[in-house]
Amino acid sequence: MYTNLKRWGSVAVVLEKINHPNDIKKIDKEEKKVLAYEIRKFLVEKVSKNGGHLASNLGVVELTIALHSLMDFPEDKLIWDVGHQSYVHKILTGRKDRFDELRCTDGLCGFPKISESDCDAFDTGHSTTSISAGLGIVKAMELNKENHKVVAVIGDGSLTGGMAYEAFNNAASLKRNFTIILNDNHMSISRNVGGMSKYLSSIRTARPYLGLKENVENVLASIPTFGDRLVNRVRTTKNGIKALFVPGMFFEDMGIKYFGPIDGHDLKALNQTLLEAFSVEGPVLVHVVTKKGKGYVPAEKQPGKFHGVGPFDVKTGELISNGNGIKYTDVFANEIVKIARNNPKVVAITAAMADGTGLAKFKREFPNRFFDVGIAEAHGVTFAGGLSVGGLIPVFAVYSSFLQRGFDQIITDVALTNRHVVFAIDRAGIVGQDGETHQGDFDLSYLNLIPNLTIMAPRNAKELETMLDFAVNKVDGPVAIRYPRGEASKVLPNFNSEIKLGKAEVIAKGADVAIISFGNMFDRALNVCKLLEDEGISATLVNARFLKPLDEDTIVNIGRTHKLVVTLEENVKTGGFGEAVVCALSKNQVNVSTEVISIPDAFVPHGKVDELNKKLGLDTESILHRIMSAKISE
Repeated sequence: MYTNLKRWGSVAVVLEKINHPNDIKKIDKEEKKVLAYEIRKFLVEKVSKNGGHLASNLGVVELTIALHSLMDFPEDKLIWDVGHQSYVHKILTGRKDRFDELRCTDGLCGFPKISESDCDAFDTGHSTTSISAGLGIVKAMELNKENHKVVAVIGDGSLTGGMAYEAFNNAASLKRNFTIILNDNHMSISRNVGGMSKYLSSIRTARPYLGLKENVENVLASIPTFGDRLVNRVRTTKNGIKALFVPGMFFEDMGIKYFGPIDGHDLKALNQTLLEAFSVEGPVLVHVVTKKGKGYVPAEKQPGKFHGVGPFDVKTGELISNGNGIKYTDVFANEIVKIARNNPKVVAITAAMADGTGLAKFKREFPNRFFDVGIAEAHGVTFAGGLSVGGLIPVFAVYSSFLQRGFDQIITDVALTNRHVVFAIDRAGIVGQDGETHQGDFDLSYLNLIPNLTIMAPRNAKELETMLDFAVNKVDGPVAIRYPRGEASKVLPNFNSEIKLGKAEVIAKGADVAIISFGNMFDRALNVCKLLEDEGISATLVNARFLKPLDEDTIVNIGRTHKLVVTLEENVKTGGFGEAVVCALSKNQVNVSTEVISIPDAFVPHGKVDELNKKLGLDTESILHRIMSAKISE
């Protein structure tokens, strides 16, 4: 079930010996093979309970064991790109006893975290960053006259992002060792696309070179006196044997020594290659080929499904359902296909997240109108601007926390010239267990700065459908629609007034307090109104719909006729919806008490969404308490 390797029983006899950093050095070569099996079994069992990133971690077991066998922690520094494949590293640095609380509130983080352990060299969560961070650490060591190993691990999927090449370019001038591990598993989350993917495929299949290189070096080494010198000459000659058989010599032409490709599950080969790589004076890239999901058959067959997975049944690999309702992502996926059937100008863009954003369905029906740009959000935004210039209507589906990587391009390449691009912003607001780097709590603040950009948020599934149609067919210019992760609300589906640009929807009218809800806060706002009514407090309920353009007429009217105005949003306070409402009231000289209920101006840690909402004061009970404490009657 777990692996094709021989089974050694259910007791983790070797893993029990790993309780502190560097304990792996006490384990012999044969025991490390057992350890690899035991770690895979451990990971499957633990991740099945709380969810997490499984397939990527199963693929780097031997690689992590080999690195830890040759590195000393915390003095040596290991930087993981994205960081979702750091579970094995955490196990080997004494954190295995905390895996029962993986990704739980106040529990073990699913990504590297310096505050969690000094063996984590850099806090990560987004891709294409490890080489840049590693290079910075190397230069700091040079200035501090330290001589420790620095290793950056980056996946082949991350090589679709331009930041990696900026770092390669900068690293080429190094005079001391900096080892870059290219973990090549043929995937990011969705299957890789583009020229770099093809290039790496050509290297993987260049087997004649590998055999010839070994044979030639063996023959040269046998020559008395001059053999070793000749081998070194062959190895260091840029236009030598390697160039005849490996296409492009891309990395070495940049000045980065290349080793590989190496079987990433062969501990002996990894150990030998890493020892040689660590001896190089300058930057070196070790190309390691791994299998995502290795050792657990369901994850091997469906690595995308088990990239970031919820709780599942270990025996079958089937997910344990956490609800029967349709998710916002699925609502978007179904509706954008319907819209595209009626409008041939509609095209769709993803940044290596076709499944995650729901665009896989669009891809199947309209393969020629679907574009996967790889992990390259900045390029994706400008690419969308170019499509718009060509008369098309691009819909870029992207997670909130990843769209911020294209902030400059939204300004200069889309909004500046008022291009009709639709940004479908998934995972907006509190995401949950992936933590600080993945919470979508800044998009309203940075998008609200940008002229020409319309910003909308639906209160339920039906409104997301109508907003998409409105954004595609009735707006001339850039539009951002933000919606949360998880199950879509079906509250008040029939109360659905026509969407008009910059106009809010008044759901109920009261006299004491006005609650203006933006996006997915609506269900909580409705519940609060009912509880206020039980307390004898009359409440007006407004579904804002738009942050930009803001419905100032409705806001001013409400401010003049109520004792308290309350705003609700899942975004940080600074620059968010609530501040925009307060500003509109002040500008129009409306003197009314206000309560801006939002995410505090701080990074939100990992944890379950309901628990985080309570912790942040965004649950129904906390909102009610805030309003009651505002002394409405005064």
